[in-house]
Amino acid sequence: MQLLDGKLAAQAIKEDLKKKTSALQEQGKRSPHLAAILVGTDGASETYVASKVKTCAEIGFESTLKRFPSTISEEELLREIEELNNNADVDGILVQLPVPKHISDDKVINAIDPSKDVDGFHPVSVGNMVSGTPTFIPATPYGILLLLEHFKVETKGKHAVVIGRSHIVGTPMSILLSRKAYPGNCTVTICHSATTNLKEICLQGDIIVAALGQAEFLTADMVKEGAVIVDVGITRVADASKKSGFALKGDVKFDEVAPKSSAITPVPGGVGPMTIAGLLMNTYNAYMKKQ
Repeated sequence: MQLLDGKLAAQAIKEDLKKKTSALQEQGKRSPHLAAILVGTDGASETYVASKVKTCAEIGFESTLKRFPSTISEEELLREIEELNNNADVDGILVQLPVPKHISDDKVINAIDPSKDVDGFHPVSVGNMVSGTPTFIPATPYGILLLLEHFKVETKGKHAVVIGRSHIVGTPMSILLSRKAYPGNCTVTICHSATTNLKEICLQGDIIVAALGQAEFLTADMVKEGAVIVDVGITRVADASKKSGFALKGDVKFDEVAPKSSAITPVPGGVGPMTIAGLLMNTYNAYMKKQ
């Protein structure tokens, strides 16, 4: 069984980006610049954004973090996004979701200039992805592709089962794994809450991507011998034995599924670090398109 270590793969990508950024600076050019907007004080969002800003500093990227109270109006937030759209020195823009309920996620996503949409959520980016046109891929699916590529996981001709149909992971993952490319060339089945024979479908999967957000949902009896398992989920589960009072669990029951798999991602330390790697790659690509 091979552990698909996201920290290891992400580090390789960061080192490569650091070299490329250093080369740009030696040529007298500015560094790629990522701007992030954080609304409110959600703990998980704070952690994610802090990690992104820290990683930018590690590899030599410029980063701007704009913080706003949860009381900011939708109109004000859209104005802030427009300012970043018009800033020629900003290559990538991300608004950490979710935003407060009085602000429309869709309006926020649609307000971002598609040429700076490094989260890959804008309808233009999604349309390009579906049509196979070069574009920004949502960071988590992009990170998964980079992970499979780093560990040279064979995907051609495989049956990939994707559990979950969110626009952030499940749906784009199903499209990307079916495309004529590597990683890709899979026959893909996408499953969700209305799938009636989920276990039977999973047992056919050479590759299973679990992205439904339900702790330890995928068990050993749902997985065939030698399958490749990509666990996208991360859920806090109460655990009195931990100092924090909780443990982080993926969508896969790791201890019983891992012995049956040929390769598997851990949680934490699997897909998580690769999501940031995907975001940074998108930012670098946005910068290079301008050049």
